[in-house]
Amino acid sequence: MSTESTVAQNLATEGATNMDLLRFATAGSVDDGKSTLIGRLLLDSKSIFADQLEAVEATSASKGYDYTDLALLTDGLRSEREQGITIDVAYRYFATPNRKFIIADTPGHVQYTRNMVTGASTADLGLVLVDARQGLTEQSRRHAVLLSLLRVPHLVLAVNKMDLVDYSQEVYEKIHAEFTAFATKLNIPDLEVIPISALAGDNVVNRSEHMDWYSGPTLMHHLEHVHVASDRDLVDVRFPVQYVVRPKSDEHHDYRGYGGMVAGGVLKPGDEVVVLPSGMTSKIAGIDLFDQELDQAYPPMSVTVRLEDDVDVSRGDMIARVKNAPQPSQDIDAMICWMTTAPLKPRQKLAIKHTTRTARALVKDIQYRLDVNTLHRDQDTKELGVNEIGRVQLRTTVPLLCDPYSQNRTTGSFILIDEATGVTVGAGMINSGA
Repeated sequence: MSTESTVAQNLATEGATNMDLLRFATAGSVDDGKSTLIGRLLLDSKSIFADQLEAVEATSASKGYDYTDLALLTDGLRSEREQGITIDVAYRYFATPNRKFIIADTPGHVQYTRNMVTGASTADLGLVLVDARQGLTEQSRRHAVLLSLLRVPHLVLAVNKMDLVDYSQEVYEKIHAEFTAFATKLNIPDLEVIPISALAGDNVVNRSEHMDWYSGPTLMHHLEHVHVASDRDLVDVRFPVQYVVRPKSDEHHDYRGYGGMVAGGVLKPGDEVVVLPSGMTSKIAGIDLFDQELDQAYPPMSVTVRLEDDVDVSRGDMIARVKNAPQPSQDIDAMICWMTTAPLKPRQKLAIKHTTRTARALVKDIQYRLDVNTLHRDQDTKELGVNEIGRVQLRTTVPLLCDPYSQNRTTGSFILIDEATGVTVGAGMINSGA
């Protein structure tokens, strides 16, 4: 059995014993019920306290509702509650006996595309909601395109509000067929379509009594059992150094280790590695996690790596395999999501943060702006406005140790920072390094 398949098996075993983690992001049009669905997941999985539920019930009653407004569990901003929409990304945490979850409840409005990109950038799964009465909308398609661009490996289309169409199989089948045909144009490796009612709880955690024609999994069952361990790059060793560990204590007087999170591949003691960008080679002497020594490390573990030789390693360097190292490059071809009102223009200078390395970057060229609704490429564009996505050529002051985003979402992504204000103004996905 190969190393990567062995580690994938270990990850699955670890998930069964220590509970692995699933990050998923919700998306969809305004008023499709994203916040209500998350509230239902929290309620039916018994992940909220009694006093929280009592407060939501009291607020719902004070507004004259004849039902409990579960969206109040996630929409925390006053403006969100007043308008009945989600504006900011709300993160919620809960667990079942099988798995731990982090939910990013992202907004549906087109003017909050940057918020959705932020919430979905680290997601293992994207959950797109559609209103069964409305069917697929422009925003539903746009969110599917964005999740595809962000290389989110698993997608669930939840056909919500089935109670308002009398749990019609015909309505579900029509939306299922339309979205499946649309998804063939995108890069979506795994798609599941589930009919639900977030308000009534049908097929969310408990199976619906009203849709006996549906034989697939409930939403919670799918979230608990979707396999994500094999989505990680277990072949190409990538270990960006975040911190040099030097305790200088009597017990560990000569200890020198390099702390960081494994971004790819499998690290083992005895492996021959190269430190980039210096090119110095050594072997792994040991891998430490707190007070224990490990026999291997893989994504997304945070560990301290010790080397046999006393080589110069500092923050921003990367440890990789000698014969499978990333090629340093100062010319970056990437898709950018622009996040601020002042537009991105050619010749603009910005700071760039890639893994643990920070540099300065010059915008050489904007090749095109992508219309995420139609996938049309506007090659006549001279700038990128807020919430717009386009293909950009960058030149950095120091070489970046990057991979294509399609190969590794950690080493293939970066953020752009306004040096004057320190504000993050853009997020990028690397196509290739030249």
